[in-house]
Amino acid sequence: MFRIEAIDVRALSVRLVDPFVIASGRVEATRSALVRVRLATGEVGIGEGAALPPVTREDQDDVIADVERAARIVVGVEVLRVEEIAEAIASGVGPVARAAIETALLDAIARREGVSVRELLGDARGAATRTMITDITIPILDAARMAELARAWRARGFSCFKVKVGKDLDADLRALEAVRDAAPGATFRIDANAGFSAADAIAMARATERLGLDVECWEQPCAAADLDGMAEVAAAVRAPVVADESVATMEDLARVRAARAAGGINLKLVKSGGPIAAYALGCAAQAAGLKLMCGGMVETRLGMTAAAHVAAALGGVDFVDLDTAWLLADDPFDGGYAADGPRYALADAPGLDVRER
Repeated sequence: MFRIEAIDVRALSVRLVDPFVIASGRVEATRSALVRVRLATGEVGIGEGAALPPVTREDQDDVIADVERAARIVVGVEVLRVEEIAEAIASGVGPVARAAIETALLDAIARREGVSVRELLGDARGAATRTMITDITIPILDAARMAELARAWRARGFSCFKVKVGKDLDADLRALEAVRDAAPGATFRIDANAGFSAADAIAMARATERLGLDVECWEQPCAAADLDGMAEVAAAVRAPVVADESVATMEDLARVRAARAAGGINLKLVKSGGPIAAYALGCAAQAAGLKLMCGGMVETRLGMTAAAHVAAALGGVDFVDLDTAWLLADDPFDGGYAADGPRYALADAPGLDVRER
């Protein structure tokens, strides 16, 4: 049994080095909320809730208001399970705020229990999994800048590039060719953020074959509700289609499977309302034989560490996309993981082991 003594929230806005431009939007700084939960026994945990409109319904101010609303409901209440907190605020609080609160709560509880969050979620499998290799994202910019970024990241040891596309097919192909030339031997994960029709996505796939690109997966080529289009792409391309915007819940997963719309899904804490739901969704996808990606919105080291603990609790995932802290001009946190180029090693300390500077 535990009792939450206090929940505090503030804006967490960190400038990006380059604008983060995707098919559906653009941000120049993180639009997150930093949540701090204190238990009655004294332990403090922290969590990040990252908004990325229009991918998330909520923006930063909405998340902060939601956290304050949730605090009025759950502070002082004694519960046996973390899930009881999620259930208590589910009807009036959006998934981004729920994810931030739950992350902070799990961090505090894991600190109290003396275990990492990945072990708290995944038991022995989580405890045994502590390293992973991430891709690096290249946002939609002019082709020369995208090539410059790829060259710089390649020099730092990154060999897998998640390239954002979906605004202009011809411009996208020029950018992909430029990135290929700047980073010979790289592999690609191509993410349209729901920006293409099925026909355009298939046309891009055929063009990348002619360019000789080594594509590992195609992420969310069509609109979230266009499962027929997603299925058409999945049947036509060689690499698996990974559903992102199309899958946030178990019901979404069932619909995507029934439509044969994807060969994998992207787990994100803020889509599903927290680490527990994201972990459960990952377990269900694994049981169904689907590939897993684990990613985020645009988060700091804190949000990336929390997502990495979910990936580790699952025993690792097929596609690690936990890179956005690298894209920021500043890092307001210490700890969480040690990085050697794209290789992350999670700390063995209790909780998330992330500290504010």
